[in-house]
Amino acid sequence: MKILFIGNSHTYMNDMPQLVKQMIEDVTGEPAEVFMLAYSGRSLKWHMEEEYFSERFNILHGGYDFCVIQEQAHPMPPKEDTVANVDRIIKLCRQVDTTPIIFETWAEKEKPENQAEMNRRYREIAFRQESLLAPVGEVWEHAKFELKDISNADLYYRDGAHASAVGDYLVAMVLTKVITGAMPSENFKKSFDFSLPDDEWNHVKEKVEDESMELTSEVVKAIRDCVKEI
Repeated sequence: MKILFIGNSHTYMNDMPQLVKQMIEDVTGEPAEVFMLAYSGRSLKWHMEEEYFSERFNILHGGYDFCVIQEQAHPMPPKEDTVANVDRIIKLCRQVDTTPIIFETWAEKEKPENQAEMNRRYREIAFRQESLLAPVGEVWEHAKFELKDISNADLYYRDGAHASAVGDYLVAMVLTKVITGAMPSENFKKSFDFSLPDDEWNHVKEKVEDESMELTSEVVKAIRDCVKEI
């Protein structure tokens, strides 16, 4: 299985695609490959204008089974821009039988009121395009409530916008469930945290063994209970 991720820092944070790969392999018992076109702060409009030839080449010639499409989230671009550029990406995907997946993002910690518009926008696009939707934002909203009394279980990175290692575990599990129809085993508690204390991404951990971590059984169970409902 080959998966292409298109997005920005909400995709590359904590090496999330690699976590998806490992979860899928846990589910299927077969190798998976992940590839990424993700750039800080960029929208899909930027991808399809400034980086169009990279997107086009990768989609048409990469031999991907799935393409995960993640739009800029904070702030969201104008709806018409999102619709137009998702449509362009999906059109390329369908030329080569690659299954597109709409990645529904989450609202900033201090602006939870934005979640409803995110949910509505991405559900409308997925319905109109008859494409898969990864309802990350909706699961995130549910999980926030379930995790609120558990220590060290904040879904957010310290900036209140990006995902923490816990948040990206949730993201990866939602994507795994959408792609495979199943979740990894209950013993899969691994996540990645590539951030350094007191460093706003000027530097990140360079060794995989340094970013690997294990979540508690309590946190894993709470997230699994939320994801299994999708």
